[in-house]
Amino acid sequence: MQYRYLGRSGLKVSALSMGTFTFGGRGFFARLGAQDEAEAGRLVDTCLDRGVNLIDTANMYSTGLSEEIVGAVMKDRDPDTLISTKARMRIGDGPNDEGMSRWHLIRECERSLKRLGRDHIDIYLIHEADGQTPMEEVLAALDRLVQDGKVRYFGCSNWSAWQVMKGLMASGAGGLERFTAQQIHYTLEAREAEYELLPLSVDQGLGVMVWSPLAAGLLTGKHGPKGFAEGSRQAQGWTEPPVRDWDRLWGIVDVLRDIAGDRPIAQVALAWLLQRPAIATVVVGGRTEAQFGETLGASDIVLTEAEIAQLDAVSRPPLIYPYWHQHQFAKPRFADADWALHAGQMVDGLDGYV
Repeated sequence: MQYRYLGRSGLKVSALSMGTFTFGGRGFFARLGAQDEAEAGRLVDTCLDRGVNLIDTANMYSTGLSEEIVGAVMKDRDPDTLISTKARMRIGDGPNDEGMSRWHLIRECERSLKRLGRDHIDIYLIHEADGQTPMEEVLAALDRLVQDGKVRYFGCSNWSAWQVMKGLMASGAGGLERFTAQQIHYTLEAREAEYELLPLSVDQGLGVMVWSPLAAGLLTGKHGPKGFAEGSRQAQGWTEPPVRDWDRLWGIVDVLRDIAGDRPIAQVALAWLLQRPAIATVVVGGRTEAQFGETLGASDIVLTEAEIAQLDAVSRPPLIYPYWHQHQFAKPRFADADWALHAGQMVDGLDGYV
């Protein structure tokens, strides 16, 4: 297993980490999985045995039951295993049961600590933005949690780039702790993060934590144009992430299959992510020990330049404005952050101007 620094911090996380989206199965989450404590323990052991040192959960996964199971499972396991969890989503019917207010974040942090059976959270993520709460209040609350020893590092998840920068500016202006990481959706099929979020992470030193790196299983090769695999979440009507071009998706899967050969297709899709800029860790989930064993094998794969070029050719996002204009006239002065999007890009009829 590789270990990477989380952004500019001194914290090292495993390149592949464990997601617990399917722990519990309470309410809506029963559609995705319902692993109890015993089953979760076996899956955790599979991951820890392969060198995983980070387990990711959230207060809204099965309305807290996922955190409870993680806490119970980790009670007798390595106490140095890192835990990341999240807050912001609605978790009750009250007027303050969602959002990024100081009241909500501090209360939810304390509730998560109780469920996890720990005295601190290693990485605390704000799960979506909240345009109704002043950013200064949010950063002050997170800074207080760090000063009180309840949180070691914090970040955001599913924010737009301008919202992340607003948070970074607020922390700088107030002399407060700043975001260390952002957790985003990023796959070969969904590369929108390359427009802003990935360059932002390179420029500002944020460690990227990727969620649903296999597009909810769509990049594993078990689905195809003729239908979804029996028993899969897609077969039950699951629609996240949205796929806007199914032909393009199946084209990506075909190239993955060609490159994979005898290896699992999922490993190649994950290996591509691990070779992208700013990626600190890729959060993988699974329902069985065999699934985790297969996906964790991605840490041993290094794709060649030719293989990456094949995957880029079938999946690269188009340069929208202002990027096509920058590609024409600004390339000689690009920073590393610009190349997170522009590397390997071609603009028909426009290259060669500079």
